[in-house]
Amino acid sequence: MNASQPLLPSISRRRFLRTSIAATAAWQALPSGVLAAPGRPGANNRFVVGHIGTGGMGMNHVRNMVRFQSEGKVRVAAVCDADENFLITAAGTVGGEVATYRDYRRLIERKDLDAVVIATPDHWHATMTVHACQMGKHVYVEKPSSVTVREGRAMVEAARANRVAVQVGAQARTALGGWHTCRAIRNGIVGRVNKVTCWHYANPVDEKPLPDGPPPEGLDWDLWVGPLPWREFNRRYHPANFRWFLEIGGGQIRDRGAHQFSTILWCMNADQQTSFTVEATGRAPLKGIWDCPVTMDVTYTFKDPDWTLVWGQPGDKVGETEFGNVFWGDRGRLVLEWEGGYRPANPEAIHFKLPPGGEEVYRTDEYEDFNMNHKADWFKSIREGHLRPAVDIEIGHRTATLCILGNLSYMLGRKLVWDGDKEEVVGDEQANRLLGRPNRYPYVI
Repeated sequence: MNASQPLLPSISRRRFLRTSIAATAAWQALPSGVLAAPGRPGANNRFVVGHIGTGGMGMNHVRNMVRFQSEGKVRVAAVCDADENFLITAAGTVGGEVATYRDYRRLIERKDLDAVVIATPDHWHATMTVHACQMGKHVYVEKPSSVTVREGRAMVEAARANRVAVQVGAQARTALGGWHTCRAIRNGIVGRVNKVTCWHYANPVDEKPLPDGPPPEGLDWDLWVGPLPWREFNRRYHPANFRWFLEIGGGQIRDRGAHQFSTILWCMNADQQTSFTVEATGRAPLKGIWDCPVTMDVTYTFKDPDWTLVWGQPGDKVGETEFGNVFWGDRGRLVLEWEGGYRPANPEAIHFKLPPGGEEVYRTDEYEDFNMNHKADWFKSIREGHLRPAVDIEIGHRTATLCILGNLSYMLGRKLVWDGDKEEVVGDEQANRLLGRPNRYPYVI
């Protein structure tokens, strides 16, 4: 199904729900030996997959899995969404007797599922990932991995304790553009890099605020709110507007920043460089309920080796596209448009020749489509049993921590010194209290 096709033109909503109930009952009656053993594909060496969150990017993931399904590599057994309209579209895209759920807890308790793909608003990522890990499911979760540092750490611990692979959807680490750039930077194309700058367009302003009101038909608002403190429905939350709240989506720095920072850390070989200082300034919106800063500048300073990372919103636009970053070395600079996924690397990186004895960098290259490639890398980590995909949850957590602390420095209006080993702000009790938050019952971790 493509985006221009009508939603399930040949199936009524009643028939759709009846079919879904039948499919749900069918898996419960499966004979022994059909279900997958923990950590391995099931019958015919196929992974059995469920999707949680099927609007927006979630539908792209569904389409990817339908392609894997057509190749005989997976079976999409179930889809889940708090919005019935998204749910019906997803089920129609998968086809067949796919089971449907409004509540993710019913999906992850299925014994036949090997893995789940989570593409909900950010405030759900940690809770769903932890619960899915506890049920023995491998997880592909959209970026940013978490909203708070504490829940990000809980995700890492859940993955390790239950021996499952958790891949975070920062796809540039398995995309061609990111690969060309990483191998060029690591092998000295611009010499020693001492600074990386990012540019990105501003966060939007809610120019036409709307009053609270009843949720639209088909949306279970209580489930959408989930672990957040309760609030009334407002169209400035849903659909697709959660990104512009510091409490939920965290603005551009937690969205695209999660992509760009992941690529930058990879290129700089800095995944283990977890301590730094962060100082942020920004301009708050003057109207509406969206509260992410319209403009924002954040500087991260790393030691041993010494380098700085600068988030500019809008920053100094060096390239031609909406966002990107520049690696500044002692022998020149290298520009990467976007984050290395949707755009190719610059020509000098593409044509860079690895020097004798140079460092090659990892890349899964099963598919030209980098979204497919990223999922293929996840499946590979499960099949091979090492359970450490390209953007393992530990990497995703550390990347999200950069984004989270940038926002925290902006909110508190001061420089923060981050101890990456202890995962705490040095000498700042107030900041440390904001590294986590309680979840609304029963969505606790």
